Amino acid sequence: MGAGKSTALRALNQLGCAVLSADEVVHQIQAQPEVVGEMVAKFGPSVAVDGVLDRQALATAVFSDTQGRDWMEALIWPRVGKRIQKWQSELGVITPRPLLAVVEVPLLFESGMDTVFDTTICVVTDEDVRSRRAAARGHAAVDERAARQLSQADKASRAEWTVLNDGSEADLEAKLSEVLVGITA
Repeated sequence: MGAGKSTALRALNQLGCAVLSADEVVHQIQAQPEVVGEMVAKFGPSVAVDGVLDRQALATAVFSDTQGRDWMEALIWPRVGKRIQKWQSELGVITPRPLLAVVEVPLLFESGMDTVFDTTICVVTDEDVRSRRAAARGHAAVDERAARQLSQADKASRAEWTVLNDGSEADLEAKLSEVLVGITA
């Protein structure tokens, strides 16, 4: 959270990769009426307003309740996995083929989804920068979310490629370009 994954995803798209954000897929899934209904049934009416999930209220409810979080992940993650598989199969028939298919998965290692990808890239940045970015975006339950995640060092040690996001967006794109050369070589 706040390391620059979304910025990296945009840069990879500019570099010729097909990209998919698992966060965006989660948002789409959480907008489905049946999912909203299940969330309201589990966490109460405060997590939705007029049939639309209140992401801040949901975060507060979910990240303070381990069983609730596990329940939500069991509801959402399989659907995310199916959407990623569908997207990958759709890419197999388009022309021209993208350089690579890249999926941004914020909890990649925590969810065990790293095993379904050919390679992994971890984007890291200074902890103070991450905290400021998360706070500026108004993320609820930041400490609880961070506690759920592996540390940046753990993620970097598990990833095949690590990119330090410590400069401009152009710097990040240049670093990612070097990674793509390494992956496609």
